[in-house]
Amino acid sequence: MNLLNELLRKLLFLPAQASQWARELDYLHYFVFVTSMLGAWTTLATATIFVFRYQRKHAQQTTPIVDPKPIHEAVFIGLPLVLFLSYFAIGYPQYVRLQTPPKGAMDVYVQGKKWMWKFAYPGGPNSTDVLRVPAGRPVRLLLTSRDVIHSFYVPALRMKQDALPGRYTQTWFNADVPGRYPIFCAEYCGLGHSAMLGELVVMPAAEWDAWMEQQRRGSQLLAQDGRPVGIENEDLRGSLVEQGRRIAAVQGCFKCHTVDGTQHIGPTWLDLFGRSVKLEGGKTIVADEAYLTRSMMEPNAEVVAGYKDKAVMPTYQGKLAAPDAAAITEFIKSLRTDAPTAEPQKGPIYVPVTGK
Repeated sequence: MNLLNELLRKLLFLPAQASQWARELDYLHYFVFVTSMLGAWTTLATATIFVFRYQRKHAQQTTPIVDPKPIHEAVFIGLPLVLFLSYFAIGYPQYVRLQTPPKGAMDVYVQGKKWMWKFAYPGGPNSTDVLRVPAGRPVRLLLTSRDVIHSFYVPALRMKQDALPGRYTQTWFNADVPGRYPIFCAEYCGLGHSAMLGELVVMPAAEWDAWMEQQRRGSQLLAQDGRPVGIENEDLRGSLVEQGRRIAAVQGCFKCHTVDGTQHIGPTWLDLFGRSVKLEGGKTIVADEAYLTRSMMEPNAEVVAGYKDKAVMPTYQGKLAAPDAAAITEFIKSLRTDAPTAEPQKGPIYVPVTGK
């Protein structure tokens, strides 16, 4: 099977397969390609035979009227239909699995910007154009764009996901082959589109753990001028959690929300993420990334039960950039103790569009 896989992959000029998902998607690719080529060659061969066998004998000869039998119609309609439905039957479960990240997947925030990729690890460093992940562990990407539509594309993973201004989209992968793989933008985004390149570095799990610990230590060693010390060519400003804490303080969030469980003007942030929240009107919603971000942008849309008379929170639409909203969300997530984790968000998550 592996030999046939490699033969077809090279025959079709496909890049290396860095994950099990890439292999399974290629199997579907092979199936579609082989059946399509068989259909095309069968049609060509039949047409060629008919050209020579049924030539017009003289000018007055006419083509007889042929009334197809029901069995003929059933075969010529049924077989392609069964074939096309088989494509769907194989591909749809793969699509559903790709859109459903497993519990415990490591989150990485991805921001597309003319013309670069920025990555932020919750509890870890930020980086530009280089995404490092551990081999054999699921990674969930939460993508957004700072300006126009970009498309995060890693050929080795057979993974492509649009990054849209004004919302988060998501995808996930589990790369199991250590190595370095190119990242492209697959959506024309301006003059520098072809130069919007990045690199996925898949590291052995133990090596990645050591690297992440080194980055966390290094991000705390800031020189007096504010530049990071000891970190190789990466734009580090502390972890997303630390950024979120600072941004929340600057925005005045702690005037209404506590982080120790104490009731105040607004709901406490302690153990908020992943919890079922009862809203005014009796509706219950899970406090996931989507809910937290909507609460910043449209605070009066989903008011927590018991806080209707205290609904004085202003909207941060146009005031809070998407990365800042993500940082505050990660800070709130860090305040969990033994609260259950929310199911991964399956749809696009609304985020603000700002010029920042």
